[in-house]
Amino acid sequence: MPYKDKGQLAIEDRGAVLIVRVDGGPHGVFGLDIANQLDKLMDRVDSDPGIRAVVLTGAHPERFVSHAAVQWLQQEGAASPTVGRRGASAVARVARGVDQTRVLGPMATRTPMRGAIQLDRLHATFLRMNASGVVFVAALNGSALGLGAEFAWACDLRVMADGDFFIGQPEILLGIIPGGGGTQRLTRLIGTHRSLVAILEGKPFTPEEALANGAVDEVVPQDEVVARAAALAARFGSRSKGSVAAAKRAVYFGGSMSLPEGLHVERTEFFTRVTSKEGQELMLDYIATTQATGELPLYDPDTYAEALASGRVPGLRSASGR
Repeated sequence: MPYKDKGQLAIEDRGAVLIVRVDGGPHGVFGLDIANQLDKLMDRVDSDPGIRAVVLTGAHPERFVSHAAVQWLQQEGAASPTVGRRGASAVARVARGVDQTRVLGPMATRTPMRGAIQLDRLHATFLRMNASGVVFVAALNGSALGLGAEFAWACDLRVMADGDFFIGQPEILLGIIPGGGGTQRLTRLIGTHRSLVAILEGKPFTPEEALANGAVDEVVPQDEVVARAAALAARFGSRSKGSVAAAKRAVYFGGSMSLPEGLHVERTEFFTRVTSKEGQELMLDYIATTQATGELPLYDPDTYAEALASGRVPGLRSASGR
């Protein structure tokens, strides 16, 4: 039977923060429909300056996202000829070019390259999340395996429900490996050896193990997951959207390069912000406040606490409305 997808994203607008519930049907799986809707969501959040953060959670009562729709993966794989590493590399590179231009898209989707293009587009969507000025928080209301875990790894912060839940990469038990970024993002989160062992064994982490390994940021009772994720989203989303994007690009992309290359990325992002109108205004306000008070604002505990809460250092100019 041909694979049919009926997944959807249900979006709740809370002003600067969007709550997005991932509905993958009765089993809570991630299929092509969800991938396409996530790409459209990125269009919306990146074009709307009022959206500062997105909380992603599962519509299933005990699952964030179960894993990829296996029938989707199997049928796309079956539609392509068996290839070795060199052939697979060539297909992946061609698919990248096709997806970037979008010119050959309709024609290519009727060929065995369709699956490679779909995977490339999903990777591109996750990379857009990593480069965005919007903060993404995974509210893991339950378990997540495979692509569900990879979706969480692609977010900036992860809050997981305490209880009999799990998160991990079991793909090797199906004779495949992670394909949604798990070998790369999990490695960057918890380190090469721990990631390799987890992927080779296929055994998921409990919430406690995930927290101890650095795979999630907090573990809270299940009924508090979305509220806690929303609070984190509001807090981190209060920072400058342009600076959030610059910092994310420097860390996510520069952090995996050689030190000289990574420092070049940092310099590039730094100069975009130090010359920006927003950065100039905040620095001038800091200087003016220092001159007026005789002390550096960030060495006043109350001022620092206010800055952390509001997302910017308060100063005399901002207080007077100038």
